[in-house]
Amino acid sequence: VQLVESGGGLVQPGGSLRLSCAASGSYFGSSTVGWYRQVPGKQRESVAIITSGGMTDYIESVKGRFTISRDNAKNTVYLQMNSLKPEDTAVYYCNCGHWWGQGTLVTVSS
Repeated sequence: VQLVESGGGLVQPGGSLRLSCAASGSYFGSSTVGWYRQVPGKQRESVAIITSGGMTDYIESVKGRFTISRDNAKNTVYLQMNSLKPEDTAVYYCNCGHWWGQGTLVTVSS
């Protein structure tokens, strides 16, 4: 499985971004997929996960602001991020099993 993230960038506080994680391979559609983020000097943390059946879970700090979804026909998982805060600044990674993407940088700053 190869995972490729996209959609990161610079956004002002209160703004929105949508991250995409495109995958190769049939394993992806039957697996739980997660979005993680990491700030330099800190541990990588799980932000949101979605199961193959569409059940989702989020860390407390993003509940009500972030939405994870998947389109199995396109082998893609999304992370819609609204009401972004400076503390959301990080490199965001997509994970499926033991596979990781290369990461996409999200910077929230005025």
